[in-house]
Amino acid sequence: MMYFNFKVYLLNFLAVFFLSSTLFPPPNLNLEYSVESEYDSKIDYLPIAFTIKDFVGFKDFLGFFESGSDYIKTNRYGYVGKYQFGKGTLDMYGVSNLIHYKNNPELQEKVFLMNVMRNKWILRREIKWYSNRYLSNVFITESGIIAAAHLSGPGNVKKYLRSHCDINLDKKDANGTSISDYLRIFKGYNLDNIQAVRKPNLD
Repeated sequence: MMYFNFKVYLLNFLAVFFLSSTLFPPPNLNLEYSVESEYDSKIDYLPIAFTIKDFVGFKDFLGFFESGSDYIKTNRYGYVGKYQFGKGTLDMYGVSNLIHYKNNPELQEKVFLMNVMRNKWILRREIKWYSNRYLSNVFITESGIIAAAHLSGPGNVKKYLRSHCDINLDKKDANGTSISDYLRIFKGYNLDNIQAVRKPNLD
């Protein structure tokens, strides 16, 4: 009888131990879903937002990547809002009151849309010439081009693509993120429904 009770006790102990170790992960386990970059970049792990590959998915992922989707964020370099625009870009679109801008998500979304439309117009030839092909092991898509222009400006992206991705023209921002990083991270989103407009406006 004592032997039987010991076996029951042992089985119960093992069952509890097994369940607790499988159902409850250790406290230091990192559960964030991420993907490792296979390229030589300062971005080692890229957080993945589960988005549809359309314009809404594109802007949501870009906003998440830029600021964690925080409309009121200002970084240490003075870039503002969900999409981390600088003062020069905001001035170009008629935004002068940064406090109003930070507290107005609708305005931020409009400015982002205008910037995409303008960059599509500036880079319309590059989008036509280089989309859906490889340049120096970088797969080029329209959405990657537009994201890279958001990072580094359309002029720098134009030079980089026309050089067939010369590493010396792969400009980086203050955080070390490069044009080629954004070309890879934001590839494959369908932006066909966004028009290319030379001078978009808020109205």
